[in-house]
Amino acid sequence: MIKKTTIGFIAGAVMAMTGQSAVADGHGEITVAYFLEWPMPFLAAKGSGAFDEALGKKVNWVSFETGTAMYAAMASGDVQIAVSQGVPPFVVAASGGQDLQIVDVAVSYSENDNCVVHADLEIDKDSAGELAGKKVAVPLGTAAHYGFLRQMDHFGVDVSTLSVVDMAPPEGAAALSQKAVDFACGYGGGLTRMKEHGNVLLTGAEKEEVGILVFDVISAPASYIAENGDELAKFLSVVTKENERYNSGAGGEEMVVAVAKEAGMDLDAAKNALAGMKMLSAEEALSDKWLGANAATFIKGVADVFVNAGVSETLCMRLSPCEFGGSFVEPFWV
Repeated sequence: MIKKTTIGFIAGAVMAMTGQSAVADGHGEITVAYFLEWPMPFLAAKGSGAFDEALGKKVNWVSFETGTAMYAAMASGDVQIAVSQGVPPFVVAASGGQDLQIVDVAVSYSENDNCVVHADLEIDKDSAGELAGKKVAVPLGTAAHYGFLRQMDHFGVDVSTLSVVDMAPPEGAAALSQKAVDFACGYGGGLTRMKEHGNVLLTGAEKEEVGILVFDVISAPASYIAENGDELAKFLSVVTKENERYNSGAGGEEMVVAVAKEAGMDLDAAKNALAGMKMLSAEEALSDKWLGANAATFIKGVADVFVNAGVSETLCMRLSPCEFGGSFVEPFWV
């Protein structure tokens, strides 16, 4: 029996704080996990020092290649907040016993997470059955892993016939370029490089049509949230303000340049990635489409896909048909 884990959402606190100035009343430092080659508006505030100013303390930023690595650092106490990791890594970590809470939706990105088949195979969605017996690079326990399983199920490809190699997206892209694998799944800059050597089976819109959603969350350990709710609300208020600045166009080219720099990308690559992303407003995040209702249902579905695929018994989050001993969504309004 795994440890009871509830999911709390703090997005409501952001609405109350947006437009208010944060008073520097803290001390010490915190560490935040993020991805390079994953351009998001909050990175502009990272570069300007706006987070340090809002929280009244130094914010250390550490980059990771996968959400599972982020959660490993969280488990060791080295990271207090993780920004923009997929739902599957959350499922994996929570199912493993980490007492975690989702505090906001980071980004929706159906176009920025996918599987790419090497061009030499000449396999597309109409001939996807030919993938049986092939070798694939997948970052296990991530959003790309979930999408891979769902796509294979959609195309009727038995995953047990595939040779699945655990690779972070940059490694998967390199393996695909060298024909060391037949297809690879990933996101961000890794996916961009994969596309240089092959084609996707389904577009983002086509994935959504068959019910394959892709979004990232912002999360933190429950112990940190319990002791630092005000600090977390200030952090999320900065994220929300930057999203609004980007969505409205108020940040202009200057903001995109700053985001690209902090993401470790050239400007064109950052623009292309951003074109496939949707940053939610606080109102959208709180709607029934997201945190208001559907998020819990979707996360349950992710857990079920992993369990049904036999990935690991620990991925059962005690959600029907597994045992579930507590409320799946516990609002965390401040």
